[in-house]
Amino acid sequence: MRRAAPAHPLADRTILLVDDDPANIQHVREGLAGPGYRFREAHDGTEALRSLRESRPDLIVMDVEMPRLGGVEVCRIIKANSGEGGFGFIPIILVTARQAAGKVEGLELGADDYLVKPFDMMELSARVKSMLRLKVLQDALVEKNRELDFKNRELDRANKELAQKREELLNLTRIDALTGLYNRRYFEERLNEEFARSSRYRSPLSLVMMDIDHFKRLNDTYGHPFGDEVLRSVAKAVRGRLREVDFVARYGGEELIALLPETGTKEALGACERIREAIASVRLEHRTADGTRQEVRCTASLGVASVPDRTLLATEDLLREADTCLYAAKAAGRNCVRQYRDGAPE
Repeated sequence: MRRAAPAHPLADRTILLVDDDPANIQHVREGLAGPGYRFREAHDGTEALRSLRESRPDLIVMDVEMPRLGGVEVCRIIKANSGEGGFGFIPIILVTARQAAGKVEGLELGADDYLVKPFDMMELSARVKSMLRLKVLQDALVEKNRELDFKNRELDRANKELAQKREELLNLTRIDALTGLYNRRYFEERLNEEFARSSRYRSPLSLVMMDIDHFKRLNDTYGHPFGDEVLRSVAKAVRGRLREVDFVARYGGEELIALLPETGTKEALGACERIREAIASVRLEHRTADGTRQEVRCTASLGVASVPDRTLLATEDLLREADTCLYAAKAAGRNCVRQYRDGAPE
């Protein structure tokens, strides 16, 4: 059995032949018929551009001198729109009866090759094969670049997703599950950072400790699930009265703590009063087993200390004195604020 001859490596490549003389087109078609190329025809520059928009040929063999729109002008248009959003790379062989002057002009406008009539068909065939090989290589390069761009975009997307997941996992280790505030461990990290920054630049920093008044009584009276609801509502009220730059955490049990950067004693006292009023305005509803509804309100006591202060030289000093002021607020009857100033709560 005879084996079929292998297909020519450039078979099925499309060549657009552009010439106002049908006999010239037929002559070129017959001379290039062997490898199995596909041919399209156009009889002037306008037809060539129309054909180009309908389908992208792999090569254009075009006469320079044609009515209406000549080959050089068509070449200029094609090469000016050779980007990926336009025609892309299409090699062009210009053919003319003129001599060197036209050749220079055509090559300067981006023609990839130039033949002068009458030309040898074997020479044209060799140049066509050379241009088509160039087109194959260029197409492969474009495809590789597209694949690389796609992979890079996918890698970028995967990296962003990974970074987001890492941030989410990191936040899980920083967040108190009940209140949605930061937890004590992360608060202490931030406190050390903010205190160091305050010390370095002598910028004000205030720390607020707050405790829900009679929280144990609320738990004992209404149950722990209701106590959890109290904590969530108070946390929301506190967060709503502070700035985005302020840092609020659950410090333990019913105790919350807030760090207020760039906030001195006067501003800190005002912030504490806003927090106290917000907590006092919280309205909660408790339903008893028989369906009776009861409104429950709560208050909080707050203690605040600020730096720079000549007696507060470390984070432990700031925490201690804010805590001392908190207990002073409770001793003063609760639902009030006490501030550390001049070495003592006031």
